[in-house]
Amino acid sequence: MEKVLLDLGEQSYQIKIGSGLLANPKLVMEHIQGEQIFIVSNQTVAELYLDKVSEGLKHYQVDAYCIPDGEQYKTLATVESIIGELLRLGHKRSTTILALGGGVVGDTAGFVAASYQRGVGFVQIPTTLLSQVDSSVGGKTAVNHSLGKNMIGSFYQPKVVLIDTDTLASLPALELSAGLAEVIKHGILADCAYFNFVEANIDRLRSIDRDLMTQVIRGSCQIKASIVAADERESGRRALLNLGHTFGHAIEAALGYGEWLHGEAVGVGLVMAADLSARMGRCTNAEAGRIKGVVDAAGLPTAPPKLLSSKDFLSLMSKDKKATDKGLRFVLLAGKIGSTEVVEDVPISALQETLNAGDRLCE
Repeated sequence: MEKVLLDLGEQSYQIKIGSGLLANPKLVMEHIQGEQIFIVSNQTVAELYLDKVSEGLKHYQVDAYCIPDGEQYKTLATVESIIGELLRLGHKRSTTILALGGGVVGDTAGFVAASYQRGVGFVQIPTTLLSQVDSSVGGKTAVNHSLGKNMIGSFYQPKVVLIDTDTLASLPALELSAGLAEVIKHGILADCAYFNFVEANIDRLRSIDRDLMTQVIRGSCQIKASIVAADERESGRRALLNLGHTFGHAIEAALGYGEWLHGEAVGVGLVMAADLSARMGRCTNAEAGRIKGVVDAAGLPTAPPKLLSSKDFLSLMSKDKKATDKGLRFVLLAGKIGSTEVVEDVPISALQETLNAGDRLCE
């Protein structure tokens, strides 16, 4: 079993990565303080893994709640339903909420854990690649509003993150590709050697080479853990993790949450951020082309849907939570792959060129 420490002082926790973790109840029991466990999952994941997880926890009161599958259910209405079930079943402040699923489950369950009786124990068991390398790590919890993604939430760290790599075998191909978008992102923003490794092995990663996938999950978790440890609440360096997300969130909002996977939108966002960087002289056209190439090789779209105009983009991006009083903020390359920074003074002419480029991005 591989371990990555997220060092946050008294809130520090381990990210444990390996095969067969779901069948080891001790890994969960180490972090249970009371006698109650409430598992939040979705219908698809529950059918595959709920019995395996709950089997070894029988001497606790274990209850489960399944939310429908899809980003469109990451809402306050779902939070209210889960809290209603917690109250109905008598869960106390000593209960532990266990998130078993992908990013929607983890974000929603985490927000419930942060809110229920002002905060209860929380354990992350992510089952998709995207949630394993990104959303389960760092304590961001949130649900969506119709006018913006992740607008309602809080920072709330789990007690542990348990990543069972066996769950990747049940992922549809597009779900796996969606997770690779975040893997690619980590290389672009912080580690050129890591990007090179992912680029060189993208086909083997898509075929779920077990050893390579474990290396990549560990590598992405290490990159994110180091950034979060230095800036837990996104007052500085953690904002770099939003690379591609200003564009991506606009796509998700325009299409309606759930029409595209989050990773699909982020993949396009990475290509657009690279294109904008090249237009501003912040990287070469060749580097922007490499980013587009690896996103494409990961099985992800590289251009936004045709129904989105530049006017739509600008309107939706202005509502993004990363916007400031000064206007839009973008994470862009700072000279080369592996180095990025937050930029606020983006020339509108360059941005318009990127928004209007469509499927000609980086060509």
